[in-house]
Amino acid sequence: MLLYLLSWGAVARARRTDAAAAAPSPRADIGSWLLLAGILAHGVSLYLAMHGAGGLRFGFGPALSGTFLVGVVLLWLEGLSVRVEALRSVVIPIAAVTCLLPLVFPGVEMPADEMRPLLLPHLLVGTLAYGVLMLSALHAALMTAAERSLHGHPVTAFSPFARWIERLPPLLVLERILFRFIAIGFVLLLLTALSGVLFSEQVFGRPFRFDHKTLFSLIALGIFGVLLFGRVRWGWRGRTALRLTVSGFVVLLLAYVGSRFVLEVILGRG
Repeated sequence: MLLYLLSWGAVARARRTDAAAAAPSPRADIGSWLLLAGILAHGVSLYLAMHGAGGLRFGFGPALSGTFLVGVVLLWLEGLSVRVEALRSVVIPIAAVTCLLPLVFPGVEMPADEMRPLLLPHLLVGTLAYGVLMLSALHAALMTAAERSLHGHPVTAFSPFARWIERLPPLLVLERILFRFIAIGFVLLLLTALSGVLFSEQVFGRPFRFDHKTLFSLIALGIFGVLLFGRVRWGWRGRTALRLTVSGFVVLLLAYVGSRFVLEVILGRG
């Protein structure tokens, strides 16, 4: 958490002091290295939190923490070629909070001798899918703010978002990044759904059951599939793409993280 916040502060100071600079400042480089260190620490802490003495521990806290870990990793990799400080300024503080969630909401422990061989790959791929599509939704929100500022909704000099908007890459670059995330997330989500449906008994120890989690996951998969098909077939972009991206992620969030939150936090059940 501390490394994430230090990285966020270093990037914020670099934007304030070097707003007119074309090249990244040394402070931005320091922020990137601090972010990488935070990612490594987050990964190690999440691994330790999920691997208890008797087996694997998983639930709302580890799921959301892992989701943002994947999102920050992708954001760090994208920052190697494109300036994404504005998006980092939104994601990093949230990741700093979610990295502590496994300590508060550790989830339920699945004994190692009872855990199915395909369960861990299923959970990992599913977490990767959540992380990528979560970043897509945040990226869509960022693009919406940028588009509004260019089409009749200018950001004033006194607005806290003024410099944030100015530091964004061009909309075409943002759009290319968005659909790259969506395509990767769709493939990962498809693998998650297939592993859950085809190998339900091996993964969960019971035959396939069509429950609310499966329904929401399939609806989200359909939304992102339609979006990618519309992009290729009809060149969908702009507000249509942004609305479908956010809608798909909200549905996906209800599929697992939302249901685990209700069970573990509100109802107090594992």
